[in-house]
Amino acid sequence: MATQVHEFKVEMTCEGCSGAAKRVLGKLGDKVSSVDIDLENKKVLVTSQLSADELKETLQKTGKEVTYIGSKSA
Repeated sequence: MATQVHEFKVEMTCEGCSGAAKRVLGKLGDKVSSVDIDLENKKVLVTSQLSADELKETLQKTGKEVTYIGSKSA
């Protein structure tokens, strides 16, 4: 599967929330190329070969509400 940039809306309200998102995605190791967090707009961009469902499941481990927005080729 090609590397894609997946965009999620995550109900983050503070640096702690964005840190939690980075932490859980970081546990996926080299399956995730990069994580870009836009706290102000509550968006998380994940560059990965994993499916959107796998990434969403991982992000939900933060306990935050996660919505998948879409993807584009990296």
